[in-house]
Amino acid sequence: MTDDFTGRIELDVRDSVPDWAPFELRKAPEGAPNVLVVLYDDTGLASWSPYGGRINMPTMDRLAANGLTYTQWHTTALCSPTRSTMLTGRNHHANGMGVIMEGTNGFPGFSGRIPEECASIGHILQDNGYSTFWIGKNHNVPEEDVSSGGSRVQWPLQMGFDRFYGFLGGETNNWYPDLVEDNHFIEQSYSPEEGYHLSKDLADQALTILRDQQSSNPSKPWYLWFCPGANHAPHHAPEEYIEKYRGAFDDGYEAYREWVLQRMIEKGILPEGTAMTPLNPLPDDVSNPGDYVRPWDELSADEKRLFSRFAEVFAGFSEYTDAQVGRIIDYLDETGQLENTIVFYCADNGASGEGSPDGSVNENKFFNGFPDDVAENLAMIDKIGSPDTYNHYPTGWAAAFSTPFQMFKRYSQFAGGTCDPMVIHWPKGIEAKGEVRHQYHHSTDVVATVLDVIGIEMPETYRGVKQRPLDGISMRYSFEADGPTEKKTQYYSMLGTRGIWQNGWKAAAVHAPISGKGDFEDDRWELYNVDEDRSESRDLSAEEPEKLEELIRVWFQEADRNHVLPLDDRVAREVLTEPRPQAEPTRERYVYYPNTAAVPESVAVSVRGRSFKIIADADLGEDAEGVIFAHGSRFGGHSLFIKDGRLFYVYNFLGIPPEQTLTSERLTPGPHALGMEFTRESAGEHGESVGTCRLYVDDQVVAEGPMRAQIGKFTLCGDGLCVGYDSADTVSRQYTNPFPFRGGKLLGVAVDVSGEQYLDLELEARAMLSRE
Repeated sequence: MTDDFTGRIELDVRDSVPDWAPFELRKAPEGAPNVLVVLYDDTGLASWSPYGGRINMPTMDRLAANGLTYTQWHTTALCSPTRSTMLTGRNHHANGMGVIMEGTNGFPGFSGRIPEECASIGHILQDNGYSTFWIGKNHNVPEEDVSSGGSRVQWPLQMGFDRFYGFLGGETNNWYPDLVEDNHFIEQSYSPEEGYHLSKDLADQALTILRDQQSSNPSKPWYLWFCPGANHAPHHAPEEYIEKYRGAFDDGYEAYREWVLQRMIEKGILPEGTAMTPLNPLPDDVSNPGDYVRPWDELSADEKRLFSRFAEVFAGFSEYTDAQVGRIIDYLDETGQLENTIVFYCADNGASGEGSPDGSVNENKFFNGFPDDVAENLAMIDKIGSPDTYNHYPTGWAAAFSTPFQMFKRYSQFAGGTCDPMVIHWPKGIEAKGEVRHQYHHSTDVVATVLDVIGIEMPETYRGVKQRPLDGISMRYSFEADGPTEKKTQYYSMLGTRGIWQNGWKAAAVHAPISGKGDFEDDRWELYNVDEDRSESRDLSAEEPEKLEELIRVWFQEADRNHVLPLDDRVAREVLTEPRPQAEPTRERYVYYPNTAAVPESVAVSVRGRSFKIIADADLGEDAEGVIFAHGSRFGGHSLFIKDGRLFYVYNFLGIPPEQTLTSERLTPGPHALGMEFTRESAGEHGESVGTCRLYVDDQVVAEGPMRAQIGKFTLCGDGLCVGYDSADTVSRQYTNPFPFRGGKLLGVAVDVSGEQYLDLELEARAMLSRE
């Protein structure tokens, strides 16, 4: 930097001449636009009103009427990978994001860590005079780093964002979210009873951050990545929004498909003559049974009523969140910023089929390999979408909202998993209003487009590291007219599925994701002329074998260039529970202390599929009460607490009533070792742990009984482990949060998974805790 200094330095500052130029921060190009990227989850092309769907999206309609609607914008078919492409402009495997964070492995394309040669849009814009903000979902931090003491290298602030407010995992409870502000975990500031909903909170925070920026640096452009929890499960919404759709889906998902296809053709989203694909197109020998769609006519009257309600709640969730985005758009309009703000309104993959053929009031069952019970779901029909449920619709609605394509989220070889909504609005830069664009594009193209409209380039070298060239191309040419596509090639690969698009042709390998089938060399490839067959309904592999072979060769070339291999279609339970390197060494005993931040699920002690013990050291007063230990939520978890003078241990198995409860007699004041021991004896029908649980006060068993325990995570991204209180959504309905421990002194809690007997550990644990 001193080499650029053109002033003069003498012994005395009064004789010296300053030069500020080498130290000035770079400014954005004159007239550079603000950038707002709104990225929903799990939304098929046929969901929303701008595309002919039945879900009203007034804000998106407004932007589409004054901007451009894209009909062939594609994603990777899964959230973390797509988000990585929109963060760097490179393909997902090049980012090390070939799968979600919970499925990473030790291969370059699946490491879960974005390499330094793929600099983020945050870093580039931050260095070029932009304020950079990230609000909402982040699913690009490695699991082992999601903790108070974990590495911050891949957290949003370290990835080039000035501010972050949201959650780090794949999903969260919209009524009781796991929140992070900037670089630390926080609790939500008010409750659902007081009007809290995550979508509203995220919009509130976005508006606060934008107003703060305008108050201090109004001449500086900004980039805001707004990523609500919608439309990912759990589908939660205020009752008044759900009620807007009462009866709207009573005709069923098959009728919806026929209805919406005609609407999409009428609106110019799809060409005349676009054919419908079958509901369950994959042959049985490669299909995933959990993705089967039950024919509507075979459902009972109660099942139809239940399935319709699931869709009503999803629609209410989507529109409610659109209303929150509308508050941001209104603010930009009122302050004169909307004219020069380029808005991308889009979704990260197709509609989700993770709700099973019957839907669920607790999606955590899916991630534990545990089947849903239609009768149980029916009993909750009036509470779906409320804090009492963690709901997801049946696979039939995933197929319907992905009309007219085959399959849905996770299936990267078909457009049902990858073709998503995208509206672009920029009054200052786009003259066309309310027009449709059919050029073929991909999520990798957003970064290139943003840099192009701003007038800057991705550097060849960034912070001393040679950069991988962008894989995406700018979409700016499409702002002018609906002409030929300038993109040439895009590969797809996800969870064992794979496909390749090139110059209007598409090759797709017939293979189901997370099916555990393997034998990829035996995959049968299909061929589609997408330019003439938008729904990918006519397999031309027999008519055009040379074209098919050409595309298969291109797929392998792209796979080699992007670190796509090895392919992995292992079942979810196997992938999600695979051991991964941790920042902390593996241990058999964990010690936790009271009134610290909740320990996230990703780094908390795992008691899944094994015997375990919990031992707390406490000195009790006459009126001692409260939570000693809690891990999870009402949808899966366990808690040790004192209430009405007695010790309770509750294991809430996947939210299925009744709660498994052990209770002591009335406790005496004074020092005690309080705890429990679960001895796993066998596996249940669905792999769950089955065994005996004992409740201890000091060295005495005060209650015991049979217990079943889940083998998967308490939640995919759920409430963490707490000592001395229960955060957010409580494990047990027998108390309300936070139910803090009081009326005594709680030294700490030890959790042991070594397999040693409880009594052998009691004195050691008490001695260890007393020294802290």
